[in-house]
Amino acid sequence: MFSEFMAAVQEGRELSRADITRVVSLLAGAEAAASHKADFLAAMAAKGETAAEIAGFAAELRALSVPLPFDPADVTGEVLDVCGTGGDRLDTFNISTTVALVCAAAGVTVAKHGNRAVTSQSGSADVLEAMGIPVDLSPDEAARSLREHRFAFLFAPRFHPAFRNIGPARALCAQRGQRTLFNFLGPLLNPARPTAQLLGVSRPELVEPMARTLQDLGLRRAMVVSGAVPGAGFLDELSTLGDNTVAEFHQERGFSKSTWRPEGLALLPATLADLRGGDRHANAAIIEGLLRGTDAGPRRDAVLLNAGAALFVADASRSIMEGWERAADVLATGQAWRLVEALRSFRRD
Repeated sequence: MFSEFMAAVQEGRELSRADITRVVSLLAGAEAAASHKADFLAAMAAKGETAAEIAGFAAELRALSVPLPFDPADVTGEVLDVCGTGGDRLDTFNISTTVALVCAAAGVTVAKHGNRAVTSQSGSADVLEAMGIPVDLSPDEAARSLREHRFAFLFAPRFHPAFRNIGPARALCAQRGQRTLFNFLGPLLNPARPTAQLLGVSRPELVEPMARTLQDLGLRRAMVVSGAVPGAGFLDELSTLGDNTVAEFHQERGFSKSTWRPEGLALLPATLADLRGGDRHANAAIIEGLLRGTDAGPRRDAVLLNAGAALFVADASRSIMEGWERAADVLATGQAWRLVEALRSFRRD
């Protein structure tokens, strides 16, 4: 069933949007064997997926998602997602999830799309659940939470039923040690259709292609980052420990790429060990300490740096430094923890 597309991919040709529509139908359907799907995905990876192809797959899969009764135009400002592709295997605590809560407490509407752990001990769904925040919201509940609290967690399996028929092929690829384009797609499939996004990737060479993909998907503003940890690899976050590779775009100001180190900030001396987390309960305790304002160590610096960038991307600050200061105020005044308490009681309202 994939023979026509396999031939094109093996010849190194980029799939057209019409091709991608037909391939997604095969991948999401029940007729093709998981082994054939896995072989196709492996061939795509061997060719190397282009930004246009990744954007095309993301658009087609988003079209198959359960709709959310929410229009970003109904809220003031941008609708933000903060997430990473995962895969850095550095076992940090849930930095992006913490940042998402901080940004919502700062007044930005945040639609956090995520799942349970795949390459770490604790995914965003795991740690939020351990904190007592509902993660299995229905589309109606998620839309109401966005309107009332400026935050909702959108649990990927609830919104993407098509993945039931894709899962066995992904599992087969994982058994073979084969990455696929689905390693990139998770952060691109948010059913809330965010208008701004801070996205982390674990390989700096992916920064520009993923930023181009977000641009192709129609976001107004985005920043894609990969942060160096000397001697250990790269975080799918901005790093307080080394250089950061960054690609960003703004609808009006265009596209840029840079490498920078967070100098000029009052960073505490730190190593990777200071940012490591544990299981869902350990990470929930870490996040509680940060949001209550009782942890003022290197983990706070990592949250403030990434929250500063996220607030800048969401047009809620004029610079990363200004965003850092706003995020610090949110932690110091207890606004972030009050949001957690409100989210815990959401279904009882």
